[in-house]
Amino acid sequence: MADSSDSVSIDMEALSLGGQEHLVETTYGPVCVAVCGDPDKPALITYPDIALNYMFCFQGLLFCPEASSLLLHNFCIYHISPLGHELGAPMISVDAPLLSADDLADQIVEVLNFFGLGAVKCMGVTAGAYILTLFAMKYRQRVLGLILVSPLCQAPSWSEWLCNKVMSNLLYYYGTCGVVKELLLKRYFSKEVRGNGQVPESDIVQECRRLLSERQSTNVWRFLEAINGRVDLSEGLRKLQCRTLIFIGENSAYHSEAVHMTTKLDRRYGALVEVQGSGSLVSEEQPQAMVIPMEYFLMGYGLYRPTQSVSPRSPLSPTRISPELLSPENMGLKLKPIKTRLAL
Repeated sequence: MADSSDSVSIDMEALSLGGQEHLVETTYGPVCVAVCGDPDKPALITYPDIALNYMFCFQGLLFCPEASSLLLHNFCIYHISPLGHELGAPMISVDAPLLSADDLADQIVEVLNFFGLGAVKCMGVTAGAYILTLFAMKYRQRVLGLILVSPLCQAPSWSEWLCNKVMSNLLYYYGTCGVVKELLLKRYFSKEVRGNGQVPESDIVQECRRLLSERQSTNVWRFLEAINGRVDLSEGLRKLQCRTLIFIGENSAYHSEAVHMTTKLDRRYGALVEVQGSGSLVSEEQPQAMVIPMEYFLMGYGLYRPTQSVSPRSPLSPTRISPELLSPENMGLKLKPIKTRLAL
């Protein structure tokens, strides 16, 4: 799909399908991995949020021309779907044991070994960001960098735990009913795109609602149970030696969680970017806001976007980004924990 020259040819149809899918047998069950790009390039691992898959969590980002040229020029992307979250997935047997967040992190190692991958960079959204952070803490030598969107790092608060329990019971007994869909959409998106009595839902919310209707509810229930039983990672975050770029939507329910995580990371390696007017799923709601911060983040690894003209219509002019993010210190190995607001 992409070569190592100074230009990138993107097959949008192939991109929408996520590339070649593989079913990898692991100790914890089979997991679907979609490989997108040239396997000879460095690996970027992605992991989606609850009830979503790679096509919905990251398609908006990869459909953004600047982001796709940046990522596909530099990486082969391995999209990992949580157990039973891939398109057309069968219902997991009721006799199969429930997996913990630790199990899901350990499963990633088996996926990397299957493809013969060494150290990788990772990108995850909310629950997926938690799994990848846990993976990075357990297997530090296998992770070079983290790009996290609205991440979780603490144990659930009482309000989140209760909300998840309500969803869990509804999923188990009634499937992906209307209440579950509304709770999940509120988790993902800002009020502006969810609409109201006067403003209709945006196309992206309607598409997500359709996707949720196709989910195997018991498979979603399993992932939700794993995340609702998560432990607090705060104390171990400072030991992470990989560089970490965190995106958080201004209107995300997990805004305080992302800020807390940034304060716990080593100040030399962590940066926080706040996207104004966005919910948690920044990679779909405002993917263009991620491009410039990612570009400068990856410069620290010697990775660049291929030379090309920037559209004059693009809102991603460097003047829209805080000068702190563009400072020489932030372009190298010493990322400062900053708060950057992107007004789109």
